[in-house]
Amino acid sequence: MTDKALNPAKDHIETLVEGHRRFHREVFPSRRDQFHLLAEMQAPEYLFITCSDSRIVPDLILQTGPGDLFITRNAGNVIPVAGAEVDGVTATIEYAVEVLHVKHAILCGHSDCGALKAALNRKGLEKLPKASRWLKHVEGAFTYRQPLRPEEGEHAELASIIRGNVVAQLNNLRAQPSVARALAHNAIAIHGWYYDILTGQIEQYDEQQRSFLPLLAT
Repeated sequence: MTDKALNPAKDHIETLVEGHRRFHREVFPSRRDQFHLLAEMQAPEYLFITCSDSRIVPDLILQTGPGDLFITRNAGNVIPVAGAEVDGVTATIEYAVEVLHVKHAILCGHSDCGALKAALNRKGLEKLPKASRWLKHVEGAFTYRQPLRPEEGEHAELASIIRGNVVAQLNNLRAQPSVARALAHNAIAIHGWYYDILTGQIEQYDEQQRSFLPLLAT
């Protein structure tokens, strides 16, 4: 019996190993100088806060590269409300603002978000106690839910909640002490985005109009 027959998961990890092999052979040599500089330091201008969803690939969507984005990800692109409890998300934000001095913080939600779908339907959470507890952080999405869009059909309600979550998490972002200080000194700009997986388009939340508008001018 072969090793692969004994361990079928090995087939899947080999996909990643082969990818790394191509990177090391074909990509790394042509960018060796860039990676040499990045090995010494990083100086990203953008903090990108998004969901853990595998369909969201920031460097692909924004055509950025190594060293451009300082990224933190979690289910539902959540930012826990400022408080005494320590968590990885707010610790990352603090480091990005206080140490890296990022100029922009982007909070990016996306269509068909499983976390918000679970918060809306409350199905299957009895087997996921930690996820259920985490989803308490998205309750503000229902307060800030956006107007339904008829063109979104059966997905309109979920989309309105997902956009509402972006607004709610923006408020949580501003409440982070490091961000509040940076905002007071005009040292950072805050952005709320909604990425549509089907169309590849991004909407940006307009604070004055209290609405999501296309990021790209038509």
